[in-house]
Amino acid sequence: MAIEKCINEFDVGEVIFEEGSSGRELFVVLDGQVEIAKLNDGRKTVIVTLGKGEFFGEMAVIDGSSRSATAIAAAPSTRVMRINHARFVYLVSQQPAFALMVMDALSKRLRASNAAAFRTVGP
Repeated sequence: MAIEKCINEFDVGEVIFEEGSSGRELFVVLDGQVEIAKLNDGRKTVIVTLGKGEFFGEMAVIDGSSRSATAIAAAPSTRVMRINHARFVYLVSQQPAFALMVMDALSKRLRASNAAAFRTVGP
């Protein structure tokens, strides 16, 4: 598949994927910004804002589970590259540094999530 077919452009506020949807793709931000957010009763809580070179959607591409949050373009002309499951597996098998990068990001995101959950549950 030509790389151009894997690139999508979004305007501010456009949804890239919704929480609960299925998907076997990881996304890399090429330009712009993407908010990863939870939507509840019309309210948006931004978990993190990602920029150029950062990625999202890694949990679904790894385990096939539904999306745990909503991804929303947060800057004009936000461009993302989609990496499907087959390409992800190929990259991991051929580029150990890529696999380590994904594991590092997952670890940092889990630590941040644990810290946030502890703060909200604390005394």
